[in-house]
Amino acid sequence: MADDNGKFVWFIAGAAIGASIALLYAPLPGHATRRFIKKKAQKHGEALVDTGRDLADRGRELFEKGRGLADDAAEMFERGRKLVDG
Repeated sequence: MADDNGKFVWFIAGAAIGASIALLYAPLPGHATRRFIKKKAQKHGEALVDTGRDLADRGRELFEKGRGLADDAAEMFERGRKLVDG
């Protein structure tokens, strides 16, 4: 447990050092960098939402196909049971 806490502390320290270095070497001033990040986040956020919608639609299609297969299998099972029961 103590080892996990140590790893977490080193992770946070590394993230802080990395963020500090990134700020020192940033090619643009702060307000321009924030604007750049905001635009990129919006662009990629919209793409992520579109991809999520596409995945949800595909999931619904697969669910309906699976439901149809399950219904067909249940029907075939019932027909087989009736044949065996006579």
